[in-house]
Amino acid sequence: MSLFRLSWKNLTNKPLTMLLTLTLFALGVGLISLLLLANKQVEEKFEKNLAGINLVIGAKGSPLQLILASMYHIDAPTGNIPLKAAKPFLNPKHPFIKTAVPLSLGDNYRGYRIVGTTPNFLDLYQAKMGQGRMYEAILESVVGAVAAKELNLKIGDTFESSHGLIEDSNLEHHGHAFKVVGILEPTGSAADLLILTAPQTIWDVHDHEGADTGEEAAAETTPIEEEAHDHKEGEAHDEHDHEGEHDHEAEAHTEEGHEDHDHEGHDHEEGHGDHAGHDHEAHDHSAPLKPITEYEDKDITSVLLQFKGNNIQTLNMQRNINENTEMQAATPAIEINRLYSMMGVGADALRWLALVIMAVSGLSIFISLFSSLRDRRYELALMRTMGASPGKLFSMVVLEGLILAVLGFVLGILLSHGAMSILAGVMKSEYRYSFSGGIFLQEEFYLLLGALFLGFVAALIPALQASKTDISKTLSEA
Repeated sequence: MSLFRLSWKNLTNKPLTMLLTLTLFALGVGLISLLLLANKQVEEKFEKNLAGINLVIGAKGSPLQLILASMYHIDAPTGNIPLKAAKPFLNPKHPFIKTAVPLSLGDNYRGYRIVGTTPNFLDLYQAKMGQGRMYEAILESVVGAVAAKELNLKIGDTFESSHGLIEDSNLEHHGHAFKVVGILEPTGSAADLLILTAPQTIWDVHDHEGADTGEEAAAETTPIEEEAHDHKEGEAHDEHDHEGEHDHEAEAHTEEGHEDHDHEGHDHEEGHGDHAGHDHEAHDHSAPLKPITEYEDKDITSVLLQFKGNNIQTLNMQRNINENTEMQAATPAIEINRLYSMMGVGADALRWLALVIMAVSGLSIFISLFSSLRDRRYELALMRTMGASPGKLFSMVVLEGLILAVLGFVLGILLSHGAMSILAGVMKSEYRYSFSGGIFLQEEFYLLLGALFLGFVAALIPALQASKTDISKTLSEA
């Protein structure tokens, strides 16, 4: 019989003891492996989404919340800031800012966030267009690779957004259909999970939220020509008239011609109380997009900044914004390190728990092998009389310890990767980020070496005892 088969027979002779040892060993290995998998993938997500961003400007509140909402899109925004206040940072000729990317958040489509931003957002994440083109007009959108796949969106498809950051059909913005004009290539970053559109689209959807009359829909979709208005438009005005002045304007239109038409158009704008201050150009979805800095009366959620270099001005920019404006500035690297430190306490506790479990499992291997020697003394003595050397007995017991270690390691790895697969499903449904239990790390190879070392050390003393078996004494006592 081979040495391996003999060692295996000795282990299975006490199945309950073997099962207890393997369970403890697998729990220790599995917990450490799970921590390694989770930490590795979380760090990759965080580092990938840093995207060289030096500063994030947004509304007052938690700086960590601002970072998570604006860069990782896994939290609610701290609020909005006036575009007028952020305008100096959006100046392309700013002496210290290389790139400034505005963000407007607040809507979603089936749980995937819609982000109003400018095309240079793609440069931050080195994203490239896989299909189609970049949005060029209101209600056009570009979809990230993962979002497009999960939502089954293709070029030319349309969809309606929902207010808020969670999926709720009761909060849909009806009458504002987004059109997919582009799909991004996979980047492995947050850009894969987003639906991108122009900030003007976000403003347009919210400015007209609640509009439900056919006349208002016609006002949004029908081009207005200053040279021609017929009597039907005067009738539409009558339905929105709250002061009875539009009947007179309809007569004036027929008597005074084009001169009074200009005045009539002005009254039409005033008659829409919910849309005051919004000109007809905002309703023309085919019009080219103007630079967002021209919309000073609008709000945005945040601004992502990349500096041209590190100097005293850029180092003091965060403090100056926080102390001298109504806005808040946060440094991503600092906040993510703070998050790591908060997570690290729990991770360290679990790591120490796993090490304790592995130590207990090693002790269990030692006790199991050492106690079995008393029952196997006669068997070992017979092996010696049949020609087995002390070294062979030593190797047999050590092999038993190594078998237990390898089996415990394999079970632990299966346990950790299975748990990671379950956790990945939960994380994906909650945050849309993709994690995987099918990733194997180099650190797990080192974990195998550690498990083999522990099995060897636990079996060392029992193996030495077995190799020193006194044949004559043992047989005489039998």
